[in-house]
Amino acid sequence: MDKKSFPAMKSSAVNPDLNWSQVRETILMLGVSIGQIDAVMRDGDESVGVLTNSFTAMSGAVAAISVANQDLPDDEATRLVRETIESKCGFVFGQMQHAIMAFQFYDRMVQRLDHVCRSIDALADLISDSSRLYSPAEWVSIQNKIRSKYSMESERIMFDAILDGASIHEALELSRRWADAERGKGDEIELF
Repeated sequence: MDKKSFPAMKSSAVNPDLNWSQVRETILMLGVSIGQIDAVMRDGDESVGVLTNSFTAMSGAVAAISVANQDLPDDEATRLVRETIESKCGFVFGQMQHAIMAFQFYDRMVQRLDHVCRSIDALADLISDSSRLYSPAEWVSIQNKIRSKYSMESERIMFDAILDGASIHEALELSRRWADAERGKGDEIELF
């Protein structure tokens, strides 16, 4: 994310002077929020990278076990062992598929957090510019820009509902119901 547009400033709330401004303090707090979200995403990416490598290694090991199982003699004594090994390999592959789906949900979460950071950054840029702050056209422009960055329909539904006057709770509920209905159609993951 490009944070170059986020203005550099220093808080003077502890010792306010004639230049103290609640707008500047708001921008600083938005910057803290971006920093926290960015740090969480970086930490999460590192953890998911380790998990991805682990799953790749486990997948290779399970495939090797399955291949080696086929080399066991096909007699009465080993048949039960072969069936057990094949069954357990199938179980592990199934569990890995569930984990991969969880990674896809994590990826979607990171994408949403990135949208939040970009939105906060754009908002801070707008409110720090007094020539744009009181312009309704600038606010419409930033709203359109933020909405255009959303790649998931559930995000757009929530965004539109809030701008149409719904409470955050109502907008989240509307978005959740839409996502539930889509999952009911057979899609397990909303593609983005």
